[in-house]
Amino acid sequence: MGLRFKKGKRLLLTCIILLPLMLISLTPSETLAASDVNINLSAVRQEIRGFGGMNHPGWIGDLTGPQRETAFGNNHNQLGFSILRIYVDANRNNWHREVATARRAIEHGALVIASPWNPPSDMIETFNRHGDRNAKRLRYDKYDAYAQHLNDFVAFMRNNGVDLYAISVQNEPDYAHDWTWWTPAEMLRFMRENAGSINTKVIAPESFQYLKNMSDPILNDPQALANLDILGAHTYGTRFSDFSYPLFKEKGAGKELWMTEVYYPNSHDNSGDLWPEALDVAYHIHHNLVDAEFQAYIWWYIRRQYGPMKEDGTISKRGYSMAHFSKFVRPGYVRVDATKNPETNVYTSAYKGDGKVVIVAINRGTTPVNQNFVVHNGGISNVGRWITTGSSNLQPGTNLNVTGRNFWAHLPAQSVTTFVGDINN
Repeated sequence: MGLRFKKGKRLLLTCIILLPLMLISLTPSETLAASDVNINLSAVRQEIRGFGGMNHPGWIGDLTGPQRETAFGNNHNQLGFSILRIYVDANRNNWHREVATARRAIEHGALVIASPWNPPSDMIETFNRHGDRNAKRLRYDKYDAYAQHLNDFVAFMRNNGVDLYAISVQNEPDYAHDWTWWTPAEMLRFMRENAGSINTKVIAPESFQYLKNMSDPILNDPQALANLDILGAHTYGTRFSDFSYPLFKEKGAGKELWMTEVYYPNSHDNSGDLWPEALDVAYHIHHNLVDAEFQAYIWWYIRRQYGPMKEDGTISKRGYSMAHFSKFVRPGYVRVDATKNPETNVYTSAYKGDGKVVIVAINRGTTPVNQNFVVHNGGISNVGRWITTGSSNLQPGTNLNVTGRNFWAHLPAQSVTTFVGDINN
């Protein structure tokens, strides 16, 4: 996945290496990172909108009151989610199911977005798609009616205390074996002719695998692009090498870029607490934020045996892995440049906001690493840290000494660590 191998130095217990600003003594099982993590507080990248997940009362039952607090609160043993994704049921008689959790999420300051899987049945027709004669699509004479259907959902939620941040045109239009298909041309037509009438921000096209053929036509059409607010994508099976999107950088000024659904690395039963597998959630978030420069990262079901919250309402290891971002990189923070791969199996990213710098460091390797962090264009102090390993969950560590603009930190094997420091300009 485009990883570059950097050879670390393994040292004997008795060997001491003189390094700038300090002396370090390593045990035989420790590695000195091959390079520093350089953080440039002046090199601002994307604004972060938040992290969150999907609630789907119709399919798996609603979150309970205490589970809503665990999901959207940001105190001890809470996930700090700041985005909720909900379902636009084709049957408006079921819309009330979405209200309670959405209202509580908003009370916690979260953004709420919504996605439909199907239009109402009277707007659908079947067609022959590659031999499947029961494939479904929106009737071409019902585009106006469908836009009104989405507007009706926006109005219903608003009237029930939920002001949606955005609504999607269609969930996964290019992986719709069990719901409604849209071709790139059909999505383009709706975005050109109908999306402008929707009374909130519009998300499109929500490709299941961030396939650019679904979104390129929108970006290349000025009228369709004018009606787009958030380019939404899912990253199921998307290669990290396909995460960058030069056309969006060229044409998407003023638009937002969100990853609106995924689970990673799998949806195996009762996999939420498997370690180090759960560490790969943080690893995946790292690539979504650094390589793709998404502004939001949204998990599939919030509560599931493979999700951030287990069926009993407690946080899973996958959830703690995700919380290293969601609890500390808050809405409105911005990502800043940082060395993203200073050592084989070590991945770092940095963010700033509220006078703080947040650094997330992932060590996927089986060897602990001693890592130097150097902050440029701003000093730092009072660096705290929280660590998750196979045997600990967001465990607070001792505060770190800052010498000049540097601090050293021990990254345990197969761990994720979040550092938070005060910025001193």
